[in-house]
Amino acid sequence: MSNALLSVRDLHTRYAVGKQVLRAVDGVSFEVEPGETVGLVGESGCGKSTLGKTILRLVPSAEGEIVLDGTDITRLGDSAMAPHRRRMQMIFQDPFGSLNPRMTVYDILVEPLIIHNIGDDAYRREMVSELMEMVGLDRRHLSRYPHSFSGGQRQRIGIARALALRPDMVICDEPVSALDVSIQAQILNLLKDLQKQLGLTYMFISHNLAVVDYIADRIAVMCAGRLVELAPAGELFRNPMHPYTKALLSAVPIPDPDARLDLGALMEGKASDPTAWPEPFRDSGGGEVLWTETEPGHFVRMRAKGPAKGQGGGA
Repeated sequence: MSNALLSVRDLHTRYAVGKQVLRAVDGVSFEVEPGETVGLVGESGCGKSTLGKTILRLVPSAEGEIVLDGTDITRLGDSAMAPHRRRMQMIFQDPFGSLNPRMTVYDILVEPLIIHNIGDDAYRREMVSELMEMVGLDRRHLSRYPHSFSGGQRQRIGIARALALRPDMVICDEPVSALDVSIQAQILNLLKDLQKQLGLTYMFISHNLAVVDYIADRIAVMCAGRLVELAPAGELFRNPMHPYTKALLSAVPIPDPDARLDLGALMEGKASDPTAWPEPFRDSGGGEVLWTETEPGHFVRMRAKGPAKGQGGGA
């Protein structure tokens, strides 16, 4: 994808846990085109949120590259990174914990504009009012504090804050998982509408496959810090190839009393153990496991006899 807005190349993020090193992100590579939504799914603890925070430079990477619109931002200093931070923002999972309870909604929304020295007071007041209306909230409530809003309204405030700097890309870190199902649909539809209206590019992180299927153009599957499969959303659901992807899909209940869960795909609870995967997918640390394009646009992490094609995937 030559016109990628974001290119992640062989990215590694590590944490020291006692005398051991935890590979939270282990050689991940993928690209995101302008205007598309790439979903990232996987079980809790697989490294999804860490990957998102590493891309935003909220967590330092150990190796690899993060290329934003042709510029490698991986090792930029604070001053050089500042203009790039305006181009990428994040919507957090907890709609209450991510908002300062001591600040009014106006102060929360105007803070990014002040930090980046954008506009005068009059411009900022108008921008904040516009942001409130953009996310479906009443501008008369700007003087209220976060505790006076519902969970869905608080998440709308979080979305408005993420959009204050007019970013090109927004990383959505499980933005609806803390909300009721009916409210989830409203927030997802809002995100879709905003994407069309503002030309946004999303990376949407979730453990809920149904949510990701609804909003994503392509879906990347993550396990143990690595991407194991990447494909267009419809293709991934129709033709999952990696055993871990099959296990995730088999755990999704089907509203049909005659449908039976595919318990075999769960591999007796070992589906998330790379050493238990059958060949050519087994990853025991020895030998070369490649990011292989099995069909146009469909990539799988596996041992391949021929040369690998396309994007790197974390071998």
